[in-house]
Amino acid sequence: MATQAAPLFDATTHAGRWIADYCARATAGDVLCGTDDPAWAAMFEELASVASDDLDHVRERVRRHAADIGMGFRIIGEADERPWPVSPVPLLIDAREWAQIARGVVQRAELMETVIADLYGPGRLVERGLIPAALVTGSPLFLRPMIGLEPPGGKHLHFIAIDLGRGPTGEWRVLADHLRAPAGAGYALENRLAVSRTLGGLQGRINVQRHAPFFAAFRAGIAAMCRRTDPRIGLLTPGRFNPSYPEQAHLARYLGLLLVEGADLAALENQLYVRTIGGLKRVDALWRRVDPRMLDPLAFDSHSQIGVPGLIDAYAAGNVVLSNAPGAGVLEAPAFGAFLPQLATRLLGESLYLPNIATWWCGQPSERARVEEDLDRLLIGSAFGPVPLGLPGGRTVHGGDLDAGARAALLADMTRRPQDYVGQEIVRLSTMPVVIEDALVPRPFTLRVFAARDASGGWTVLPGGFARIGEDTDPRASVLGEGTWSADVCIHGGDAVEPVSLLPAPDSHHVRRNPGTLPSRVADNFYWLGRYLERGEALLAAIRVMLGNSIDADAGAALSPATVGKLVGLIAGGGSAPHPLSLKRGDLTAFARTAMEDEAWHSVATINRLARGIGEGSRDRLSADMVRLLEAPFPTHRGMLDRAGSLQRRYVAIAGLSAEHMGRTAAWRFHDLGRRVERAMAMTRALRLFGMPGATADDLSTLLDLADSQISYRQRYMTGLARVPVVDLVALDPGNPRSLAYQAERINERLRDLPVLSDDGMPEPQQAHGRSLAAALAMTTAAALEPDGLGDIERRLAQLSESVARRYFLQGAEPLRAGGLTLA
Repeated sequence: MATQAAPLFDATTHAGRWIADYCARATAGDVLCGTDDPAWAAMFEELASVASDDLDHVRERVRRHAADIGMGFRIIGEADERPWPVSPVPLLIDAREWAQIARGVVQRAELMETVIADLYGPGRLVERGLIPAALVTGSPLFLRPMIGLEPPGGKHLHFIAIDLGRGPTGEWRVLADHLRAPAGAGYALENRLAVSRTLGGLQGRINVQRHAPFFAAFRAGIAAMCRRTDPRIGLLTPGRFNPSYPEQAHLARYLGLLLVEGADLAALENQLYVRTIGGLKRVDALWRRVDPRMLDPLAFDSHSQIGVPGLIDAYAAGNVVLSNAPGAGVLEAPAFGAFLPQLATRLLGESLYLPNIATWWCGQPSERARVEEDLDRLLIGSAFGPVPLGLPGGRTVHGGDLDAGARAALLADMTRRPQDYVGQEIVRLSTMPVVIEDALVPRPFTLRVFAARDASGGWTVLPGGFARIGEDTDPRASVLGEGTWSADVCIHGGDAVEPVSLLPAPDSHHVRRNPGTLPSRVADNFYWLGRYLERGEALLAAIRVMLGNSIDADAGAALSPATVGKLVGLIAGGGSAPHPLSLKRGDLTAFARTAMEDEAWHSVATINRLARGIGEGSRDRLSADMVRLLEAPFPTHRGMLDRAGSLQRRYVAIAGLSAEHMGRTAAWRFHDLGRRVERAMAMTRALRLFGMPGATADDLSTLLDLADSQISYRQRYMTGLARVPVVDLVALDPGNPRSLAYQAERINERLRDLPVLSDDGMPEPQQAHGRSLAAALAMTTAAALEPDGLGDIERRLAQLSESVARRYFLQGAEPLRAGGLTLA
């Protein structure tokens, strides 16, 4: 009897070889090589089953999943986002070890809450000398206007992040606290999604604890502090240029929060409202990601352009919860790390379960003397965040790395302003495996963990967080910075994990078809996204026709100079390029290149940039495919027509996504309304140039090209071009999706479906303008259509657009007290 052949690929064998090769190169203290936890072998077997013997393949696969999720980040000063760098190898932590970490995180959160409540309340800790007064009053993170204000719900801290470092012997220590606007929870969630899609069997194999219960508890915790039983909760973002905006958009979508900017909100009579297309709607809580000093220009920084005037008054009245409370970030200052161990002993009666890295604040003479004496063995950094003059390059430095000049400058500034500096011990970090060039290599890492209050007011800790992995092999925390890669952190154990999700149960009886509140700013963005996309498509059509891309075989590339001159006027009149010197081919090509690519003009590239900016700011409402098309780079084909054709196909793909994949929500209605208004304006201009009495055959053919109606005309009329039939098709045929009449019908449909403020049945101004436009078109004929009539239609379109903006895109203080605006 023949024996069965052994399989050609064995995941266990490959996993064992990877681990053995890796540990042969790793140093002491590596998390993989210093443990006998079988979960690591199981994880690498899962990797092998996906990657076979190609680790680079699995790295690219997890990156692709990350890109599909929409993960990204921006470096301050850069215009474009970078892809989020996630590693396919997660950090594994046993549930028993994690329980000790979570215990330390909860203890630290309770301690910081106690200290913050005292600093903004009775001030006994300063009075008793446990905290130096200069440490508080000298900190730019201490907000005096918050003194004496009782936070709604009674708690200052609701969500915190803590950076931990693991030493070579396995001990965990706190490197930094994040209390003002803790970032990264969304990246932890996204890392988990990307890795779980890549290593689908790992969850059940090693019982990885889930993230969903933590986020559900946090959402319930914020809701419990609000005064209404069904509160409206927003995530306050600084906007799309914030480095972690993609993370914020992902969190808002996952948690079902309203993603808002400061301009979306208004404070009125000690209540906070969001400006929506249905009027002002009450907001009960904000999970803020805005620096607290920027929150309210009346209370803090008067130059803030992203805050909400009067927000702190609403907060002081107890009508809006802010997570975290403004001013809570005072304990973020590295200088406070020198006092937390003693405060834990005095206030909690116990030592810190997760000790700080040893810190000395130079604002005290004895501590300053110690720092100066041990300068070569310490890290020197800012005590409060703003960079002192004595730190070269504006960053934490290792005293032993300073040359004589830098050392003298540092010591001189420490003499002038010692309170601006801290000295900290150098922490050696453990390493973990990361895939680099198809090989596992050890790199140092830190761990960011998160804790949040639940509905009962207690603390819950996210089981995991995310690891930041350094690019350099140097294990000192000082050189890690922000890291080059991130990794999922999997907490595993022997007990099976209940499958919990924030998604509703399949048999849930609660069905909701209302997509929720639409802020005015978002409606404005979707309206102008539609207009920009339609404007770009119309400009491309004009450029292609001008360069001879007519599908009319008779016209070909030989349009008459008069018709070409009109096309040039159409393009130049829109501000897309200056008039060419002549109508020669070379000058027209240069003219077309400017209209396509020169962002000093209102070119296609400029229009694309404007549309891309709106897409970046609407991640929570657009599909990943739509965002990807909007962010696609400008084509680099050699020929102008090839570039124009590539862009045209991209516009068509975006139009198809919006037509067939966007839900018929209010956001889509504004997007389509913008398209219809812009298309109607473009057709009006084209008709006035190419469809009036005296139009030549080239003019009429060009008009059909611009209206994308050549085929429709040929199907109806076999005898050639005639002005009246062409004008009727492009202007008045309600069955032609490019005609003026068709746009007017769609405009009125969209306006009919948008909310109104009155219940008397009378049309609002925007509806009246829409009906007037449709009536004007219905009362004319193709033979009677003349330039003045087309000019009147264009004015009506402009009035309609203005009335839509005044009604729905609420801006400034004027609409706050306008009659009829709902306050709900």
